Amino acid sequence: MSSYDVVIIGSGPGGYVAAIRCAQLGMKTAIIEKYNTLGGTCLNVGCIPSKALLDSSEHYHNAVHNFGEHGIEVKGLKANLQQMINRKNDVVSQTCAGVKFLMDKNKIDVHAGVGSFKDKNTIEVKDSEGKTTALNAKNVIIATGSKPNYFPGMEPDKKRIITSTEALNLKEIPKKMLVIGGGVIGLELGSVYARLGSEIEVIEFAPTIIPTMDGTLGKELTRVLKKEGFKFNLDHRVQKVENKGKSVVLTALNKKGEEVTFEADYCLVAVGRKPYTEGLNLEEAGLSVNQRGQIDVNDHLQTSVPNIYAIGDVVRGAMLAHKAEEEGVYVAELLAGQKPHLNYNLIPGVVYTWPEVAAVGKTEEELKAAGVDYKVGSFPIKALGRARASMDTAGLIKILASTETDEVLGVHMIAPRAADLIMEAVTAMEYRASAEDIARICHPHPTYSEAVKEAALDATEKRALHV
Repeated sequence: MSSYDVVIIGSGPGGYVAAIRCAQLGMKTAIIEKYNTLGGTCLNVGCIPSKALLDSSEHYHNAVHNFGEHGIEVKGLKANLQQMINRKNDVVSQTCAGVKFLMDKNKIDVHAGVGSFKDKNTIEVKDSEGKTTALNAKNVIIATGSKPNYFPGMEPDKKRIITSTEALNLKEIPKKMLVIGGGVIGLELGSVYARLGSEIEVIEFAPTIIPTMDGTLGKELTRVLKKEGFKFNLDHRVQKVENKGKSVVLTALNKKGEEVTFEADYCLVAVGRKPYTEGLNLEEAGLSVNQRGQIDVNDHLQTSVPNIYAIGDVVRGAMLAHKAEEEGVYVAELLAGQKPHLNYNLIPGVVYTWPEVAAVGKTEEELKAAGVDYKVGSFPIKALGRARASMDTAGLIKILASTETDEVLGVHMIAPRAADLIMEAVTAMEYRASAEDIARICHPHPTYSEAVKEAALDATEKRALHV
């Protein structure tokens, strides 16, 4: 039996980053992965492939709608979905190969198969041929991630009623697609097909899209996506979805409680994800899951069994790849006797529509609920010279700051390249900057980042320069 300082179950961003950091800190490390490629959901059927398709569809959409204005004349333009998917697959395979390279470089043993506990220090790995190998582990990190969720009546058949996984590999561009869920996954994949010419209709239970983000962002993104052709049915409770052979029929109850039906070629079920712990035999290690299917951990990501830790989508908190990575590094450094730092309030969230949506810190709704006295600064993207030059004028930057101290409490943006712009806010908030601190920093011109400075000026004392 091979013995290790740390055995990590799952090779997604949380697992493989934890493995690298453990190895860097001198621990003998092994990682277990049941699929034949490393990288987990994010690299194989999540973050990376969806961004590849989003990028391809954005190029096509610009060619159809914006090239003419730029003086670029294109004739006979058509979308080749299969080539887009082929390119996406190449990106995925290159990225997964990159993770394999990092495992080899850091001398991390990779065991292919399903890992399950025999006891708190012994993990059995069963490979695809049924062969079992036992590993002895001083410490274990569970990083098994999540899988697409669904509710009764909307069970995916993976043909016409699909999850995000199938949406990444469709054989045709749908004429019409229903999307159950107005959250990140539904809107991103809806955007891919809307840009390629599909009619997209969203059915959302909440009264707004991206309901966990600041209300301003939901309103602004709704306006932008409606211009792209999205239709929204908010306050709708899905009852059932049926595959009729060449179409799907969705039945829902509207705000008034009336039954309404929708028909389309495909229905994407995008109502979030749920923790994945199947096959782990947690009870053999003395563990169980809570009502939400998560593994409970303390503030140090330690389970009720002291030598077993859990990170990423399988524990509480936002299901984000970068959150899992930070948790993986945290546990590795903790095991090495260090005192790592992790601030959950400063984990940014991003929606990769166009314009992008990004946020960090507290929303207005959260500050109101907590009774915090705050002030708001905002700035429209359309007031930027760079935005006009690039024909990307939709969106805004919004900064929330303490009325008493001027400390930045939350930053919310919908803007071109918001996924990158948000990092200025994260850095500022990590160092507990005031709105005036950001306002007094020289930002290059012409850039989108100037909108952050202007929103900070507006938050400081209503002295934005360019509105």
